[in-house]
Amino acid sequence: MQTDYMPITLSVEVNASIDLVWKLWNTPEDIRHWNNVSDKWHTPSAQNDLRPGGRLSLVMGLKDGSFSFDFEAVYDEVRMHEFISYTLTEGRRSEIQFTGTNPVTITETFEPNDHDPLEMQRDFCQAVLNSFKKYAEA
Repeated sequence: MQTDYMPITLSVEVNASIDLVWKLWNTPEDIRHWNNVSDKWHTPSAQNDLRPGGRLSLVMGLKDGSFSFDFEAVYDEVRMHEFISYTLTEGRRSEIQFTGTNPVTITETFEPNDHDPLEMQRDFCQAVLNSFKKYAEA
């Protein structure tokens, strides 16, 4: 574990089939649409090589251009329709579990960083999960 903090676990229930949820979660074009925390954010770039050893590379930022950051990780484990784990370039790990076939519960557990407040990290991740739910159910 990268920090002294316990991992954060969040979840969302999505009223859609596991096939659709898996596709939308992992397709770069779809990721660009749902991977945000509010209407002020966007993901202008997304690349995803979904396989052990493959890379996930995202650019997230405010639409006004005042702030952006790169999110890069290498996949450790991928079990289709069930489980994804990856390690960020900074060494923190994240796991995403997909449970059920319709609805699907997505549970994400991640190691928080040591420079942002825990509540902010929790709220940020939950907002992204909620954005995915809204996109998948539209």
